[in-house]
Order: sequence, then structure tokens, then C-alpha cells
Amino acid sequence: MNDGVNGVALGVFIFFFLAVTVMGFLAAKWRRAENEQSLDEWGLGGRSFGTWVTWFLLGGDLYTAYTFVAVPAAIYAAGASGFFAVPYTILVYPLIFTFLPRLWSVSHKHGYVTTSDFVRGRFGSRGLSLAVAVTGILATMPYIALQLVGIQAVLDVMGVGGGEDTNWFVKDLPLLIAFGVLAAYTYSSGLRAPALIAFVKDTLIYIVIAVAIIYIPIKLGGFDEIFAKSGEAFSAVNPATGKPKGALAPGEAGQWTYATLALGSALALFMYPHSITATLSSKSREVIRRNTTILPLYSLMLGLLALLGFMAIAAGVKVSNGQLAIPQLFEDMFPSWFAGVAFAAIGIGALVPAAIMSIAAANLFTRNIYKDFIKPDATPEQETKVSKLVSLLVKVGALVFVLTMDKTVAINFQLLGGIWILQTFPALVGGLFTRWFHRWALLVGWGVGMIYGTAAAYGVASPTQKHFGGSSAEIPGIGEIGYIGLTAFVLNVLVTVVLTLVLRAVGTPDGVDETSPEDYTADAGDKGVVTELPKVGAAGH
Repeated sequence: MNDGVNGVALGVFIFFFLAVTVMGFLAAKWRRAENEQSLDEWGLGGRSFGTWVTWFLLGGDLYTAYTFVAVPAAIYAAGASGFFAVPYTILVYPLIFTFLPRLWSVSHKHGYVTTSDFVRGRFGSRGLSLAVAVTGILATMPYIALQLVGIQAVLDVMGVGGGEDTNWFVKDLPLLIAFGVLAAYTYSSGLRAPALIAFVKDTLIYIVIAVAIIYIPIKLGGFDEIFAKSGEAFSAVNPATGKPKGALAPGEAGQWTYATLALGSALALFMYPHSITATLSSKSREVIRRNTTILPLYSLMLGLLALLGFMAIAAGVKVSNGQLAIPQLFEDMFPSWFAGVAFAAIGIGALVPAAIMSIAAANLFTRNIYKDFIKPDATPEQETKVSKLVSLLVKVGALVFVLTMDKTVAINFQLLGGIWILQTFPALVGGLFTRWFHRWALLVGWGVGMIYGTAAAYGVASPTQKHFGGSSAEIPGIGEIGYIGLTAFVLNVLVTVVLTLVLRAVGTPDGVDETSPEDYTADAGDKGVVTELPKVGAAGH
């Protein structure tokens, strides 16, 4: 790792960073609406994005700086087990093809801005809506923090901010500046800013990966040499565990973990608030359907990206923090000017999702906590103002998390967030297809899944952490090691089904469903859109 600052790479990085900053502020005037003071405009871009804008926005939203850094870092650390991200992104697109168009239609028809809006309207329950909103906010916070970790990794490799002995303010000043700029243009432009910047972000990432997958193997002697050196490295014994460090292919013992993690991650991905925010910003049902067919192009990119982990091993990259492996690989392999382009791709790859995530979390707070429980008569202007302020607070919280806690902790809390957000699946996706589940059963099932998932994750230790050291543990009744989130989800569903049968058998009153069957297939041209959510009476609490 370089001791000094890579001036050329830093110059290129700053150029692109300034360019997207200008774009972020100019985005406020892009497709400007007559009335900007509403969550539809600030938080959903006016629900006006077409196929390609939505594609770039969803890609920028789902394939983040964390993806760019962490997926190959997992390969670098443990081998093929890190490839779980590739099959899960393949599984997710047929899944979302079945339910995202329905969610878009009913949200368009009733003016829903968040998943909690839909849950409240479908089941007539503010309590269940609150549970979904709180879960979404909790799961999003560490995800935002990891985007800042991605920026920090790039800055560290470029030598910006000094060494470990440098004054904390000087060391963290570049990250503080990046945060300030992100906060400012998100506040000003809302979802339009990341939508516009996503074009630059995804273009840079595709260019960097295309060059890396050709240029770096040539320098390292080809893929045969890369895999041979990786195999040798993984066969070495890890002194901490007494076992090989990894494997080029998943071993039999790890297959349950690999499969359950891939399946659970696929189920969870579009439960995240930022995924839904990007989805609801599109202008028609057909835009969503088209995107589910072209988004798999990103899975191809992800598979190539994962190979960078093997390349880092073959190149002899040595880092104390695995998150630095890929930025350091670019620093070592590329000319300084192109390393700057690669670093810019990672940095901008952090800004886009961080902006969307903070907007999504703010919308949840505003619509489903502030308006439902604090100020039911809030005007659209007041909602927008509160959402803007909360988006700032969310980013501040993520920044404090990054600056005060170990980066490994941030990663593990993001894994915990995945366990949590999966527990909203029965209420959201189940509600899109059936009204059979009882609202109270869904709430209790959610609680069981949350408690079990959190307790099980708390009991997982790692070489560096006594608690929350991973997201896999023994599956009760099976004895195999599997993804905690999926086990918690199965318990959630079982409790929900059994309790629904009991509650319906004793005639427990159900909430009022404000939706109708035709709402789930409505398109943009259909009349009768409800722009204001009706208040839920005492029976729906």
C-alpha cells in the first residue's frame, strides 16, 4: 500500500466527484413539477421515470459500493462461498416479476409512498404498518453506513487523510466533505439526484469491470495462473481456526449455508425500503415488468466483479482489512489515471444508494410514524419538510456509526438488517396476493421472527467478535448450518398461519381492507387514483 497520496488518481476522483455533485444539484430542475412540496415529487421523483431511468436507478440502488467492495472481498477472504451473491440475484428477478407490478399498481391507485402505506391500507392496522416501518428504518441504517465505508476504503488506498496517528478530524475530513455534499444535494433534489447520477455511476462501473476482467488477467499470466495461485492460498491453514482459509469451490459442509443464504437474500432484497422507493418512482406497470427482464444484466456484471477477489490473491495484495483488497488491487494494477476512474466508480457507487436509502427511510418515518401517530393532519408540504430533515438525520446517524465503530461491526449489523427485513415478507408479499392472513397473526409472526433472528445472530461469534459475528447458525431440527434469516422467516410464516387459523376460528375481528381486486392490475392511465390515505379508525388499530 502506498504511503503517500496518489495525486493523479486523486485528481481524477475529484473530477468525477465534482461532476456528479453539480449533476446532483441540477437534478432539482430535471422534470420539475409545478408543485414540488409533496413526497410524490421529492421522495418518488414525481412517479415519472421510464424504463431506462428506472433501470439505472434500480441498478444504482441495488449494486452499491458495498457490492463492489464486499463481494470480491468475500472471495478474497474465503473463496467461492462469496459467490452466493450471484445465484441470489438470479433468483430474485423471476420472484419480483410476480409481485412488483402488483405493488406498483395498488400503490399508484391509492397514492402509497411506502410499503407500510400498503400494509396499513390492506390490513387496516397501524400497528402492523408501524412494525414494517421500524424494521425498514433499522435495516436501512447500517446499509447506509456501509456505503460510507466504501468511500472511506477508496480514500484510504489513495492515501487521503493521513495514517492512523493523524488527528481524527484531519483523517476523516474527506469523508465528512463527501457526506456534506451528499446530504446537501439529496435535501435539495430528492430522488431526482440519485436517478440522474446513476447514469454516470453505472457507466463507470461497467467500463471498470470490462477493463479489469481483460487487463488484469493479462498482467497476471491468465486465469489459469490466477486460479492456481488462489487454490494454493486457500489450502493454507488459518492459524485462528486450524482449517484451510477457503476453497475454490464450496465444500459439502458449506452447501446448506450457501443455499439458504442465497435464497434468503433473494427473498429479502426487494423488502428493503430503497428497492421499493426506486420501484414506485416508475411511471407505469409495464416499466416494472420490463425492468425485471433486463436487470439480470447486472448479475452478469456481478459474476465478473466477484472474480476480482481471485485476482487480488494472485496479485499478492496484502491488506489488514479485506474491504481494502479491491481498491488496493486497482491501485497496484492500473495506471494511476485509470485507478482514479475505478475509485470514482466505487465512490459514486456509494453516493447513489446512500441517497436513495436515506430518502426511503425518511419517507417511512414521515408517512408511517409522523403522520400516523404524531400529526395526522399534516399537509403535503409539512410531510416533505419532515422527510427532508429526517433524511439528513439518517445520514448523520450512519456517519457517526462509521466514524465511531469498527468496520467489521458495520458489516455484521448490515447482515443483521437482512435478517430483520426478511420478516416483513409475509405482510408485504403475502398481502399482495391474499387477504387471508390475519393482521394480528402477521404482527405476532413478525415479532417471533425478529426475536429469534436477533437472538440467534447475537449468539454467533467470530475471531474478532463475541456477538453478532455472522449470519449463519444451526437450523433447529435439521442440524445443518444455515442462514439465520431464512430460519426466522420459516418460523414467522408458521406462527402466522397457525395463529390466523385460531383467530379466524374464534371470530376475531379483522381490519378494513381499503383495496379492491382490480387495484392490483391498474396501470398509469386508469382513473380514480387516491392521493390521500384515508384515516384508519379504532377498528383498524
